[in-house]
Amino acid sequence: MSIQNLEPKVVWNHFYSLTQIPRPSKHEDKIREFMVNFGKKLGLETFMDEVGNVIIKKPATAGMENRKGVILQGHLDMVPQKNSDTVHDFTKDPIAAYIEGEWVTAKGTTLGADNGMGVAATMAVLEATNLVHGPIEALLTADEETGMTGAFGLKSGLLNGDILMNLDSEDEGELYVGCAGGTDANASSTYIETPVPQGFIAYKLAVTGLKGGHSGVDIHLGRANSNKLMFRYLKHAQEHHQLKISEVIGGSLRNAIPRETFAKIVIPSENAEKFESCVPYFENIFKAEFKTVEPDLTFKAEKIEIPQNILDEKSQQTLINVAYVCPNGVMRMSNDMLGLVETSINMAIVVAKAGQIKVQSLLRSSVDSAKDALEQKVASTFELSGYNLVLEGRYPGWKPNMDSPILKTMQGIYNNMYSKVPKIMAIHAGLECGLLGGVYPNWDMISFGPTIRYPHSPDEKVKIDTVAKFWDFLVETLKNVPQK
Repeated sequence: MSIQNLEPKVVWNHFYSLTQIPRPSKHEDKIREFMVNFGKKLGLETFMDEVGNVIIKKPATAGMENRKGVILQGHLDMVPQKNSDTVHDFTKDPIAAYIEGEWVTAKGTTLGADNGMGVAATMAVLEATNLVHGPIEALLTADEETGMTGAFGLKSGLLNGDILMNLDSEDEGELYVGCAGGTDANASSTYIETPVPQGFIAYKLAVTGLKGGHSGVDIHLGRANSNKLMFRYLKHAQEHHQLKISEVIGGSLRNAIPRETFAKIVIPSENAEKFESCVPYFENIFKAEFKTVEPDLTFKAEKIEIPQNILDEKSQQTLINVAYVCPNGVMRMSNDMLGLVETSINMAIVVAKAGQIKVQSLLRSSVDSAKDALEQKVASTFELSGYNLVLEGRYPGWKPNMDSPILKTMQGIYNNMYSKVPKIMAIHAGLECGLLGGVYPNWDMISFGPTIRYPHSPDEKVKIDTVAKFWDFLVETLKNVPQK
């Protein structure tokens, strides 16, 4: 059965169309062109702003002109993550989505339900001729996943609505009214490439099979960070096997928990037997420590040809120490909302290659002062190591408004539809609402969506029955938006 035959077809057909259009972050030209053409074919006012956001405006249906205007907001880009054994070019190839029981997922890659489901629902609203709604504006933002470029660059005066509905949350039955802010921490250094000594042999180390996931949504689940595991072993092997590093490549996206890390190393040939027995010993340690959350974890070594160069001794020592000690994971849970992460950091990317070293982390917190303190902690770590650190891409959090009119309206609608009150939540991930609300401070904002699991990883999937509930709830909400 094709996903196009799932209900509601008006949403799933648009989602299928999105899976056929390559749209990784920073490569959004095709999806922007597609969305502009989509709006214009419907005869709706459609334009693209100077930073690549697509805006489409649909008038109110008859008798609904006096309702508050609604902005349906989602982002056009998707996270390009794949398993190492999957052949896929995210800039050219469509996503191979398929049904697996109660879920829709993809073959070896991210699915793009984040935020394809929100965009598909918005398209369905814009296209529909049988819905009742007030004035609608679609705000489809650019480059959300790698810097929120579209949200940062949005200008005032382009949109006229009063209510922002962000369709980028990932638990049906929950209404989100707040999110964390974030900062990118980008550390860099250089090293001297030195020749490999005589009498050494080479191996490629690989930490693979981890679940990874969204560094805001999944950071509290205790999953392993492949970079941390690799450098834990490298520190041991440097001391016990005289290991020397030629290259390290770990992680790929700042907002994804790293799933795979690879290192090319050399050791004296007389240490080969001990080294080769040490790797499976550490694999067993890692598996034992993470047996519940990382059942597919592997740590392997394979012989390779001798590389041309290795890191100089001081740079290697510093890299191992700084990657080993750099903060990672949950720093503090919220005192105000049970189960919500307040502050965290994801040591996402570590690369040492061709004389250059970079270590990239994403810091998040719903408390500005706590984020500032974590920034200084990370800065201290890298300053002690002599690395250059740039803190950039700061974006604000979204402070909850428990007196929000649209929140109260949607609570009542959901209770009437499903005989239960939706949960009111804040999320540790960074939604665009904080930035957008800074440009349009009059907006009454809320975020909701269908149930999505493991975003930002090849295990990403969306629960089929929640898409129908999300759509029905959206339709009923648009029908009952308060008057101006």
